[in-house]
Amino acid sequence: MPTQTPGFPLVFAKRILLFSLIAVGMGQTVLFAILAPLGREIGLSVIQIGAIISASSVTVFLCMPIWGRASDRWGRKRIILVGLFGYSLGTVVFAAVFKSAMIGLFPPLMAFIALVVSRMAHASVMSATMPAASAYMADITDIATRTKGMGAVGAANNLGAILGPALGGGLAIFSLLTPLWFSAGITLVTAVIVLIYLPDVPRQVFTRKQAKMKRTDPRIMPFMIVGVLMFMGFAIVQQTMAFRFQDVLSLTAVQTARTFGLGMMLSAAASLFSQAILVQHLDIRPFNLLRIAMPLLILAFIIMATAESRLLLLGAMTLLGLGMGLAGPGFMAGASLAVGAEEQGAVAGVAGSCGPLGFTIGPILGTILYSIQPEYPYIFTLMVYLPLLVFVLWHKDKI
Repeated sequence: MPTQTPGFPLVFAKRILLFSLIAVGMGQTVLFAILAPLGREIGLSVIQIGAIISASSVTVFLCMPIWGRASDRWGRKRIILVGLFGYSLGTVVFAAVFKSAMIGLFPPLMAFIALVVSRMAHASVMSATMPAASAYMADITDIATRTKGMGAVGAANNLGAILGPALGGGLAIFSLLTPLWFSAGITLVTAVIVLIYLPDVPRQVFTRKQAKMKRTDPRIMPFMIVGVLMFMGFAIVQQTMAFRFQDVLSLTAVQTARTFGLGMMLSAAASLFSQAILVQHLDIRPFNLLRIAMPLLILAFIIMATAESRLLLLGAMTLLGLGMGLAGPGFMAGASLAVGAEEQGAVAGVAGSCGPLGFTIGPILGTILYSIQPEYPYIFTLMVYLPLLVFVLWHKDKI
């Protein structure tokens, strides 16, 4: 194992890796905090806004396994850098399209098409970071510390998710696009730091040719089922809750960005607590983490479907973060531990693609349901999670 390689700066490598994930998490949540009001500002419908995220997510779903396998061949650091530099450049292009629409260069339909195309191109490159980073963490941890390592990856991402909405809400007073320009700069600086300071992991050489890992591989199939459905529900919430805050509380675009940003901050803080405190200090098996998380998530959806006050809606998002903070490390660590050392890049790509698949289905489905009746997205998600709870309680944990 790389952790046993003499002279490898393990602690320093973890810090740089986790710092890069904070930047990625921050950039992602900046977009989610401002996309709904920004889309409405240029005349896009609720469904069109959801379609932008769905198009991006299906691209990530298709590309993430490819980048995961590429990190097995070309090294983790190179692929992480591809994702970071690509993220920065893609954010600039995406923001430029929005700016063009806001000053009247693009009518709404042309703006929608340009946003979808630019976001898909952006996603095809930025999807390199997470599978390579997860595989890097798997390389520098052993079986005993894998769950905690994946928890640290999730905690770093969630710390960024706390900073992102704060950044979005604070900078939105200048313009709704300012947070995107700023996050592109932060990610570029992070990429340079990773280029200079992140050490390459001493890679093992595997002589036999690796078969392409399938999502239906029986070793990881239970985690794939849980992951796709879990992230689909999470995506439905992230894509529709900004509309719910705006419509229920009668908020302006800037007020919506701030209020939903606060909700995302609370959600991310609760998730960080789960991953940095509970997962790191309690020795809980991966599937048991999922069994604890599901009831919390179900309760969150019940509140979202019925509440019409700011306090209750913010409380529901906090519960959502607490549950996802437990479920994420359980899902990723379980899949990682189910396969051998030579397949860590492949499994990181495949397991990591469950989130994008969920975010492909969730936003478009959630916005369609929301346009019919505002409570329907959360009722639907609740109906999905109830059998999912039964599944994780019934399934025998083999790890």
